[in-house]
Amino acid sequence: MNPLKAGDTAPEFTLPDQDGEDISLSDFKGQRVLIYFYPKAMTPGCTVQACGLRDNMDDLKKLGVDILGISTDKPEKLSRFVERDLLNFTLLSDEEHQVSELFGVWGEKTFMGKTYDGIHRISFLVGANGKIENVFDDFKTNNHHEIVLNYLNGNR
Repeated sequence: MNPLKAGDTAPEFTLPDQDGEDISLSDFKGQRVLIYFYPKAMTPGCTVQACGLRDNMDDLKKLGVDILGISTDKPEKLSRFVERDLLNFTLLSDEEHQVSELFGVWGEKTFMGKTYDGIHRISFLVGANGKIENVFDDFKTNNHHEIVLNYLNGNR
């Protein structure tokens, strides 16, 4: 696993959202967007992380940041996640993990003694110029939004 770094150009991609509509990174050209990769919709940690972003969406919008959450879940499951937790941002389905691989977040993981391939919980702030402005890889699910906001507030 070799995640992209600050200064790298964010790879262009198109994925279906929770409603089955295709969303492309180019749809956000000229804007900042937080692309956050998470392992599995509707699991405890991923729910805490998503709700933290949801609850701070006004602050993120004021700072000019949109959010795209990416997992390998099917759009139908993402739709249930959005409805259940009243999420106010877009979730994308990367079932074949191609985008996860482009960003370098797909790799070997170990959970409860089992080793498998999956998405690592890493977020990328893509600047208006299409380059990765910052990589967030040192956070807990319950403080992800704080780490992102602290960075944004210190770098306007």
